[in-house]
Amino acid sequence: MTEVELRVKPIKNGTVIDHIAGGQALNVLKILGISGTTDATVSVVMNVESSKLGKKDIVKVEDRELKEEEVNRIALIAPDATINIIRDFLVIEKHLVDLPDLIIGVVRCQNPSCISNTEEPIESRMLVKTKNPVVLRCVYCEQPITDRIADYLI
Repeated sequence: MTEVELRVKPIKNGTVIDHIAGGQALNVLKILGISGTTDATVSVVMNVESSKLGKKDIVKVEDRELKEEEVNRIALIAPDATINIIRDFLVIEKHLVDLPDLIIGVVRCQNPSCISNTEEPIESRMLVKTKNPVVLRCVYCEQPITDRIADYLI
C-alpha cells in the first residue's frame, strides 16, 4: 500500500489557524464570517492526524490577518489553536490563542430566562472558569456552558 500525503499550497500572505480540534474548522469559518459566497481564498483541512490532538483541522485564509476579537472567539472552540501570520510565504508571527477571563457580547447564555436573553439591553457576560476544556459561566444567572459553545456564539 502506498502512503498518500495531502499537500495544501502555501499562502503568500494571510493567516493559518492550526491545531483546531478535529471537526471544528467549519465553526472557525463561521466565526470569521466566511461562507460559501466569499471571494476570499480559503483552504480547509479536516480530521488529519495530529500527535498533539489525535485529529486536527487547519484553516488558511489568504490576504487576511485576524483581529484580536476573532482570535478570542476561535479560542472558545479551539483552545489549542495556533495563529500563524504569513507574509511573503514566511511565518512572521506565531502565537497560541488565549481566552480572556471575561467575555462580553460574544456568547449568549443558554438559559432562556437569563436577563441577558430578555428585551433588556444587557450585553451577555461570561466568566471563563477553565480554558481547556473551555467552561463558561454566565455572570448574571451563573448558568454554565461546557459544550456546543459554537451554538451560542452571537
